Parts: sequence; C-alpha cells; structure tokens
Amino acid sequence: MDKKELITNQNNKNTNLNILILNGSPRKEKSCTIRVTRKFIDGIKSVRSCNVEEINISDCNIKPCMGCLSCWGRTEGKCVIGNDDITYIKQRIMESDIIIESFPLYFFGMPGEMKLFTDRMLSMMCTYEGQAPVVGEPFHGIRDDMTGKSFFIISTCGYAQTDLIYDSLLAQYDCICGHNNYYALLCPQGKTLSIPELYERMEGFLEKYVEAGREFGETGELTQETVLKLREAPFIERRFKLLLNKFWSDERGGQNV
Repeated sequence: MDKKELITNQNNKNTNLNILILNGSPRKEKSCTIRVTRKFIDGIKSVRSCNVEEINISDCNIKPCMGCLSCWGRTEGKCVIGNDDITYIKQRIMESDIIIESFPLYFFGMPGEMKLFTDRMLSMMCTYEGQAPVVGEPFHGIRDDMTGKSFFIISTCGYAQTDLIYDSLLAQYDCICGHNNYYALLCPQGKTLSIPELYERMEGFLEKYVEAGREFGETGELTQETVLKLREAPFIERRFKLLLNKFWSDERGGQNV
C-alpha cells in the first residue's frame, strides 16, 4: 500500500484524515486495547485534523462466511449475504485514510467476533487463480484500490513479551495484507492496564503510543525502531510475575497458591 498519497495529504494541514477504528474486543469500551488505540489516535490528532469513527464489531450484525466463493466468481467482489453490516463497514474502509483493527490477543489469535468479520473480508481479495504467493505481498492481491491508505493492528496480550506469542496471528495478516503493508503495534503485559492501582503509572507507559501517533501524523509512517519500542514491556519479568500472582490470587478470592 503506497503511502506517498497519504504523506502528501498530511503536508496539507487543511485536509482532514478519516480514521476508522474497528474495535474487535468483546469487552468494547472496557477493553484495555482500545485504551492503547485511543492514545495512538491522540498523538495523530495532536498534529492533524481528524475525523474518527469507532465501530464495535461485537455490536454489528455480521453473518458467517458460507464459503460459497461467489465473490470470486459471479458477483465479482460483492458478497451474496447482503442483509447485514458488512456492506457498511466495507464502505467505511474505502472512505478512510487510516484503518485500525484494535483487539486483544485471544489464545494466540484474534477474538471470535473479529475472525467472523475477517472471514467476510474475503470479498475484498482478488480471485485465486492458482497463483504462487509472493513474499511481502498479499497472497491474493486486494481487489479495490487501497492507494494512500494505512492499515494498523493494535493488540495487547497478557504475556510478558510479544516474541513468538503473535507469530500465528501475524502470519495470517502477512497472507492477507502482505508483510510490509501494515503496522502491528503490539503491547505486552496488557493485564496491567486493568489494575486500578497501576493506572497512573500505566498512563506514563502509554505516552509512547501518543508519541508514535504524533510521528505517524507528521510523517505518514512509523520507523521500525518505533514499532519495536512499542513492544517493550512496562515491567521487568520478575516484577510482572509478582503482579500476575497477586492478580490471580485476588481472582481466586485471596487464596494464594
């Protein structure tokens, strides 16, 4: 996805950026991940005028993909399931400059609601005609013109690190989007965002997501250095283990095991 057009638009301070947030957390407003996502948006908004729309996927009427492949054949990109919210979401994707999928890691993948949505995005992909995959490119190719759009995955996990934990999820996005065509902003130790006693400290930790948003708003891209910095954990491993032990002890009614 070529970013030149986006960067050009960003040099014109009178041009509003249209940002679409697809909140894939079943917890909606209570999601720790959406808190991270909004910090990133705050950074963009600090340097650019933006129109931001947020859609809770779990509130949407999305029927499962039937695997009929009509969108690859007779309907040429149009899903035959026409009486749900996918048509509107696809329209908003095409009208947006920045698309952000925001969700926590669920058992090394995406939440079920998000997988249901992702399956229905098959209609946006080109028809498979036996072509071999090309490293770094979408496996099928994207049917619509995505020039000037930027795509982000923002995700928190409860693990101490992001290495290996996200491999299966990112492999799926590599096939869909192409390895170099999206940003994966990953936040380890996300459970600490839900601990009231740590709220103020985590506000300081989340400031780096604001800075990343500001960087993107100013340049239209993020450096690899910034992406890796966002994956750094807020606590050292020993401290995080103590926090987890207390959290699970509280969950079990104070019985320390």
